Amino acid sequence: MTRLPAGVMREASIDVGAIEDNVRHLRRLTGSEVIAVVKADGYGHGAVRSAVAALAGGATRLGVADITEAIALRRAGIDAPIVAWLHAPGTSFAEAASLGIELGISSFDQLLAAAGAASADRPVGVHLKLETGLSRNGIAPEDQRIVFAEAARLERIGKLRVIALFSHLSNTSADDDRAALRAFEDGVALAASLGLAPPLRHLAATHAAIELPETRLGCVRIGIGIYGLSPFADRSSADLGLRPAMTLRGAVAAVRRVPAGKGVSYGYAFRAERDTTLALVPLGYADGVPRQASGAGPVVIGGRRFEVAGRIAMDQFVVDVGDHPVAVGDEVVLFGDPTLGAPAADDWATAAGTINYEVVTRIGPRVPRRQVSA
Repeated sequence: MTRLPAGVMREASIDVGAIEDNVRHLRRLTGSEVIAVVKADGYGHGAVRSAVAALAGGATRLGVADITEAIALRRAGIDAPIVAWLHAPGTSFAEAASLGIELGISSFDQLLAAAGAASADRPVGVHLKLETGLSRNGIAPEDQRIVFAEAARLERIGKLRVIALFSHLSNTSADDDRAALRAFEDGVALAASLGLAPPLRHLAATHAAIELPETRLGCVRIGIGIYGLSPFADRSSADLGLRPAMTLRGAVAAVRRVPAGKGVSYGYAFRAERDTTLALVPLGYADGVPRQASGAGPVVIGGRRFEVAGRIAMDQFVVDVGDHPVAVGDEVVLFGDPTLGAPAADDWATAAGTINYEVVTRIGPRVPRRQVSA
């Protein structure tokens, strides 16, 4: 029986070799430059280790949501280009500019603020985001002419470098995404007519980068795919040639034999139908294990698959293992690489009524990350 190291009751092992291989595979598949998205602490995998692995796999840029995330990568010694695209009102761009962090720009005011952060010898790199139908941030079509014209002027006088035009897709349907592509192309044409010729355009994230080749545009932003998870409901990681990078496991903290009819956990949502053995697993919703998966989340113990019995609590949940031999300290695998016999993050997503993105990203800081390279 596999066991965790002494004194360890929960951990997420992160296979950085898988991240590197996934980036390399997606580069070959798309024939495009890859911006590796490491926001939200690398989707729960660790932003720095994920960034290092992605760059080793051939990513040429890193993407994060906000400037704080970008600064943390710089302070960790990562000097690759980084773009941050979501900014609070009134955010100062001064520190980002001093560190060479590129800024996603979604409004005229943000454009002026970026230019204001330029120094005499260093223009600020910007990616202009266009609203193409997702109804989130991005420069609205009616505002694009004035923003593009001002961006071109600021570039001419050395305040800005317009590195890219970009947008994001809804993944609702191929027709919806193609409509967004047409709106984006209209914006690109308008920008060109006003004197902007940025070297990059990026529109596709993992879903479209795989599914709609016409959206690749020579540069793709890959998030969930670099962590080895599929954005498709009908295709697994293995179907896409990807390896899941995170394996979440715990150690059995207690074993209890109980009689038929015994209630388990809060509310007694589960009662034993027979005399049985219960195994206590020290992971709960404080660690990111979704409470919505109570009574359904799968685990593997000793090569056998079981499900959570009763409610998932803040720090722990219980598994009914029947008469299967289980001892304190035995390893419990919640999810990992299904080709190696583990449940998939997708299985927990199904059990909780959510998506695999949320399952890995929610794994909390109380769960130590252990870096491996298979």
